[in-house]
Amino acid sequence: MKTAQKTDLSLASNFKIALFHLGSGLADVLTTGVWNRIMVADLGFSAAFVGLLTGLRYFLAPIGVLTGRYSDRHSVGGYKRLFWIFLGRAMMAVSTVSLGFTTAELIRLAQGGASPPTPPLLWLALIVSFLLFSLGVAISGSTFLALIYDRAAAHQRGRAVGIVWTFLLIGFALGGVIFSVLLPSDEAAGALGYSADSALFMFLVTAAGLALIWMISLLGEERRAQPSALAAAATQRSLRGDLALVWRSRSLRFFFYYLTLSMLFSFLQDTVLEPFAGEVFSLEASVTNRFAAYWGFTAIVGSFASIGLMRRVQSLTQSALCQVGIAVLLLAYGCFAVSALAELRGLLSPGLIFLGLGLGVWNIGTLGMMMDMSPAGRAGTFLGFWTFCVTIARGAGVTGGGVLRDLALALSGDIAVAYGAVFCVGFGGLLLAWLALRQVNRSEYQADLSADEQRQALFAHSLD
Repeated sequence: MKTAQKTDLSLASNFKIALFHLGSGLADVLTTGVWNRIMVADLGFSAAFVGLLTGLRYFLAPIGVLTGRYSDRHSVGGYKRLFWIFLGRAMMAVSTVSLGFTTAELIRLAQGGASPPTPPLLWLALIVSFLLFSLGVAISGSTFLALIYDRAAAHQRGRAVGIVWTFLLIGFALGGVIFSVLLPSDEAAGALGYSADSALFMFLVTAAGLALIWMISLLGEERRAQPSALAAAATQRSLRGDLALVWRSRSLRFFFYYLTLSMLFSFLQDTVLEPFAGEVFSLEASVTNRFAAYWGFTAIVGSFASIGLMRRVQSLTQSALCQVGIAVLLLAYGCFAVSALAELRGLLSPGLIFLGLGLGVWNIGTLGMMMDMSPAGRAGTFLGFWTFCVTIARGAGVTGGGVLRDLALALSGDIAVAYGAVFCVGFGGLLLAWLALRQVNRSEYQADLSADEQRQALFAHSLD
């Protein structure tokens, strides 16, 4: 039996693996989009409670670091990554099924006419469903990135992770279409416009489809781990010792600053962009609801353009892509800030275009740098750590935009100034991220890594 891991990733295999994140995008739309709408807008449940459930993944993100590290050092059934990926995705599929039955029961109660208290078992089922879902995301996310790291040669990793991330965007775009078909309007169903049975059907079909997509995408993409490699990994230092390298290496430290700042401030607009257009320019919901489609489409264009340029221009580095992406995002935030403060509606459309293009280019470059800044043999640990950083930063950005808007409104009493303040802060934060990125030097990082390995070898020798 062969034990060597394949390291040449063809485009065909890359697209096959990318189907994994097509499923991830669909799962995200189902939970944070469709289910969130059903619970809050249709059934009248607390938005805070629903938001807490859908945001559990942010609180459980540290588990991804531990899972990634374990997969570096040990195999399960001979596989380092696949066990954890399939376990996590199985948990997500099961949770989708349980969420479907629970949501259908809540719809039946609502359609009963009266307003009886929700049985405690249904609340418990909701909480358990999202705990399973969030745990599944945590343990499979970083190990999936580590599998891509293992599966592709060094020069292919940027392209590999870029195509995978672009399929996540495609999943977001397809989700709205697919779920509108799976949950069509039905006037006979009453005020909600759909029945409990049709909602349950949507969840069950989605769970089966996701499980199939995830399995097909990764079958045959990992070979059994070599015992010698696992033995070498078992001699590695502690988790604290591994991550101490981030603080000792100046380039890794500034990459951490860049990663956190860029993710936080890129998503500062996430919860305020559509309300901004509605409150400042009185645009209807039917118009603002299309914002995500506008910037999502341009993000896909930016992603594929970046991947194509990387394949044709060998000198185009991941760092250069990141700098271009941040520059375009600065243009987007600049358009939004001037649009708010000067109340110029005409700058909204250019801002949305720049936002999508910037996010597309920035994500391709940043994901590639996450791969580059993860040492061989410890990819699961470092990719788990980087994933933890971006998850927490994104959660802070999504939440912080709304908090900053409310604070600025309380201080100024002017709604346009309040939104303008959010975009100005985002512009300043992205500028800081760009400055931090300028301090990252790959050659310096390689030297720091070599010095760290020599230090570890001397320490191991002294113990002998």
